[in-house]
Parts: sequence; structure tokens; C-alpha cells
Amino acid sequence: MRAIWSGEVSFGLVSVPIKLYSATKSHDVSLHQVHDADGGRIRYQRRCEVCDKVIDYKNIDRAYDDGEKSVILTKEELEDLPADESKEIAVEQFVPEDQIDSMVLDKSYYLEPAGKSAKAYVLLRKTLEEAERVAIVTFTLRSKTRLGVLRVRDNVIVLQGLRWADELREPEFDIPNSRVSKKEQEMAASLVESYSEDFEPKRFNDEYQEQLQVLIEEKLEHGEEIDTDATFGEVDEDDDGAGNVVDLMEALKKSVDSRRKKSGSKSDNKGGSGKKKAS
Repeated sequence: MRAIWSGEVSFGLVSVPIKLYSATKSHDVSLHQVHDADGGRIRYQRRCEVCDKVIDYKNIDRAYDDGEKSVILTKEELEDLPADESKEIAVEQFVPEDQIDSMVLDKSYYLEPAGKSAKAYVLLRKTLEEAERVAIVTFTLRSKTRLGVLRVRDNVIVLQGLRWADELREPEFDIPNSRVSKKEQEMAASLVESYSEDFEPKRFNDEYQEQLQVLIEEKLEHGEEIDTDATFGEVDEDDDGAGNVVDLMEALKKSVDSRRKKSGSKSDNKGGSGKKKAS
């Protein structure tokens, strides 16, 4: 792992030197654009609409347009903003974790103790654990002031970015009132109960990325023309596209019955000589 930022956590009069690492990564297969006729790589140019010249990145500034006027913000002006100089993660509050709306959560980072001693880091970690609260912090990353939360995960302090309050949009639509019968509610509760278990992230796979990787490997091995039906198998389409209105009660019954059958099948497999390995 490579540190993307270094600074310190300001915890009252205590300073905790840290290094910052991205805690997540994308597993998406990287693709680029090509011309469909000859496979040539598509390149983008930064072209000025006034002089029609291709402009180097070093000669590009930022601008803001309010609809009537436009102002140019130079690199020097942006670099002189006070927030750009900060190398501090400042603790502002300690709050109950259940007060953090999941909609405001953003990217996660690991904090590694920097320097010869990790005493201040351990102090902050134990303080968070014993307080049973999370720390709301402000910090600057890539020239922008950001809001975040510090929490402990497996003995490591994690910084998770938070969206600002004005970045959450209000829903601009009305939800119509619909009458739900007691029987439907009971059946829905039964369906929830049949699906209730502990969350195991490793059980879930990104099927699209897996199939995309298979497609790429097949084309690399067998050339441009491949039989996708032979590679992936034919998919049965149950939906005839007629747009029929779903009987909610009937759908709930079928869902509960289907789930019970699957649960019973799993129990039978566990009671046998062992699980059958998927092909």
C-alpha cells in the first residue's frame, strides 16, 4: 500500500501523527474506448473553442460561470486558499454512531501511526472504543476541505468521508397512500424472517465483472468471433414483457414457499456427506 497523504489528528492538545491509505479499491475490469470500424484507440484532446488550438494541461486554469458572467481562477489563487495548507484532521465532536445517516457516508481510508511511537495513536483508538462514540472531524484532502468520521475497525482507526449537509437532496415527489392488509403485512414479515441471517459479504459476487472477465479471456484465446451462447449458456426469460399487474399477496406466498424450499434443501445438504461443489 502507498500512503496518499500524511499529517496529524488533532485531539484536543494531543497530536497523533498519521499516514493515510485508501481502504477500498474497485474490482471493475479497466476498459478503454476504440473506433468500432478499425479498433483504433480513441483519444481526447483539450481544445480551446476560441483559438481552436490543443492546450497543454499546464496552460489550463479553472473558471466559474453564473450564467451571466464568468471569472477565471488561476492555479496560484487556488493554491493560496488557506485550506490548501492544512495537514490536520481536527476532531470537532464525539457523537453516537447511530446518528450518522448512511446516506452521507463516502470513501474510507486507513490511518497508520507515523513516527517512532504509536502511543498517541493507541490512546485515540482506545478513547473511541471506550466512549462507544465516533469522532466527527474536518480535514483537507486534494485542496478541498472535507467532513469525516473516525471509527475503529479491527484495531485500526478508519477515516470515512461524509457528505456536507447541503449535498443531500430532498425527494421531489409524492408517495401515494396505499392500503396494506394485515394478512399482507404478516406474510411480508414471514418472508423477512425466512431471509433473516448474519451478513456475510464474501457470499456475494459481482456476476457482471466475472462474466466480463470470461468474455475477455475467451476473446483473447479464440479471437474476435466467439459464440456467446456457448460461453454463457442461454438465459430463459420468464418475463413476457406484457406488464401484468402483480398480485401482491400471491407474490408474497410464492416468495415464502420458494424460500422455505431453498432453506430445506440447504439443511438436507448439511446433513449429508458434504456439500456438492458447484461446477
